[in-house]
Amino acid sequence: MKKILLFVFVVSWLFASCQEKEAEQRPNILFIMTDDHTQQAIYAYEKGLLDSVYFPNMDRLAKEGALFRNSFVTNSICAPSRAVLLTGKYSHLNGKVDNVGPFNWDQMIYPKLLQEAGYATALIGKIHLGGKPQGYDFSLTLPGQGNYYNPEFIRNGEEEVKFEGHCEALIPQFVVDWLENDWDKSKPFAINYHPKAPHRNWMPEEKYLSYLEDKEFEFPDNFFDDYEGRGTAAREQEMEIVDNMYWGWDMKFEENPFTGEPSRLAAPFGRMTEEQMAAWNEVYGPANEKFIREFVPGDQRIADTPDRKALAKFKFHRYLRDYLKVVKSVDDGIGKVLGYLEEKGILDNTIVIYTSDQGFYLGEHGWYDKRFMYETSLSTPLLVRYPKEIKAGSVVEEMVMNLDHAPTILDYAGLEKPHDMQGESWRAIAAGEDVSWRDAIYYHYYEYPGAHSVKRHYGARTERYKLIHFYYDIDEWELYDLKTDPKEMNNVYNDPAYAEVQQALHTRLEELREQYGDSDELNQQYIDRSLSKN
Repeated sequence: MKKILLFVFVVSWLFASCQEKEAEQRPNILFIMTDDHTQQAIYAYEKGLLDSVYFPNMDRLAKEGALFRNSFVTNSICAPSRAVLLTGKYSHLNGKVDNVGPFNWDQMIYPKLLQEAGYATALIGKIHLGGKPQGYDFSLTLPGQGNYYNPEFIRNGEEEVKFEGHCEALIPQFVVDWLENDWDKSKPFAINYHPKAPHRNWMPEEKYLSYLEDKEFEFPDNFFDDYEGRGTAAREQEMEIVDNMYWGWDMKFEENPFTGEPSRLAAPFGRMTEEQMAAWNEVYGPANEKFIREFVPGDQRIADTPDRKALAKFKFHRYLRDYLKVVKSVDDGIGKVLGYLEEKGILDNTIVIYTSDQGFYLGEHGWYDKRFMYETSLSTPLLVRYPKEIKAGSVVEEMVMNLDHAPTILDYAGLEKPHDMQGESWRAIAAGEDVSWRDAIYYHYYEYPGAHSVKRHYGARTERYKLIHFYYDIDEWELYDLKTDPKEMNNVYNDPAYAEVQQALHTRLEELREQYGDSDELNQQYIDRSLSKN
């Protein structure tokens, strides 16, 4: 009997050891995706805005891994970008073209393939796709956009639970808790760790309420853009910091300082505890009172200030400081999770991917928000750490897209991508290998009529040029030379000097549309679907 028990013990031990060895051989995957973070808000991208604001954990990933300088999205808006991430397909094929329509979780998404291949999978934070998440052993997600203070989360797509605290402190703690208590350590893990920040309305954590309050920033040099040299779409958008930001939701006033009307802040303030509210008022109360003293209703200084510069300076700084405050909390959370992995000795066997669902305007062209195919919102951060393959301090220049993340993750996991996934694995180029890669990317934005009034458009971008077609209620083309005009201030579509470039880009654009299965017929289908809901 003792021999039998000993035999069973030895077999069990060998089996467990083999499982652990297999888990060690296959890398863990930590995919971090923020909401509306942008390259110019990361010091490592050296874009000038943050010459003295440093987020150490994000920059650690760049120093110890690879920074992708030309990382782009296929549709610069929250939910569609997340659908592209999961499916590896363009919006017109995965069905999620805007923030309004439903997402079909029954379709093939890469977490399902990881789960089938023996990965322990978890989704923690913001997903913004509705429905019950599939492909995850565990999920704890914000409903919709979620709230910054004392937020509700939905556990495993069913049970809603409210937690006290700031979501950017809670979400990384939930990641660590899952790793510590629920991760089956006989399997490699694959976590989607998705902070809410820095999505609007940028409500900072208590400890960072005063952060950067004394910091002065220079306006982007095209902040007071008059949109000359561009078309109708740039002129008719509704995403200007001075004219379109709300006094309550964005500027953090409980009532409009000029009309006295109550603001939308009542809802988020109503979620806060007395202590949280007191800490908030200690910082924002005096600052708001100072503004009212200087800009009282009827004050001629506003009307007499050239280009409304004094008012613009206040709004720009309130917006940018709050945005960077919540990014600071995100950076802390990343540090917490990296620290845990390091402490457990598994960081170097973990592929850490940091990105955002799209870029964001921080005053460029006078704007906030995203949506346009212009560089600021088309681009998104991409930092990857995996010392087993990626040399520290690498910079990748090839054009990659969020379409490529699913095939890449499957590649790292040793899995083949499904035949209908449209992206390509960037694993080889991250490792510095010389491989054949794309010469152009394709983009398509759909949500119009809709929030911020950015018109429907699609286009192609090559290394140097960009061609955009705005359609539906206009029919306008824009062409930019990114070498001579990197900030896209001058549309050269009708410039005779660019006639050959224009023709070549039209040809390339149609090739890309055919390659990815897009068409005018599909455009009309999605227009009809959108109008039927209004």
